[in-house]
Amino acid sequence: MFPRWHIILGLAFTLVIFYFSPGISLLFLSLLFLSSFLIDFDHYVASGLKTGKWSLKSSFEYHRIKGIEEMKEIARGIKKKSDFHLFHTIEFHIIVGLLSFFWIGFFYIFIGMVFHSLLDILYMLNLGALHRREFLFFNWIRKR
Repeated sequence: MFPRWHIILGLAFTLVIFYFSPGISLLFLSLLFLSSFLIDFDHYVASGLKTGKWSLKSSFEYHRIKGIEEMKEIARGIKKKSDFHLFHTIEFHIIVGLLSFFWIGFFYIFIGMVFHSLLDILYMLNLGALHRREFLFFNWIRKR
């Protein structure tokens, strides 16, 4: 899913949360909103590591080309993993969730991350690309 959709839907989700719980502080609402799309920072890191280019423009171009290649592979029935994204793993989500026991702000970051991940899963299911994501860090380590 393109970052703009994560930003738009993350804002809508944050506004819905604010509507139903207006007592939540602006800091926590901001954490919720920002985490709903900044989790994609790992996409930027993956493209930088693959290409050696660290500009945001290069990262968008890398993922544009990668997306075209992936759609061709899916159309041909090729089922292989895409780049690894640490922040999208279940283990990373669990760590952030556990940190919320020590500071409530991590709870809002966790909720934003889960919202983001659910959007990704729905998007990948719609494209028939769910197989491309590695959801478990330890699976990724084991396969390397």
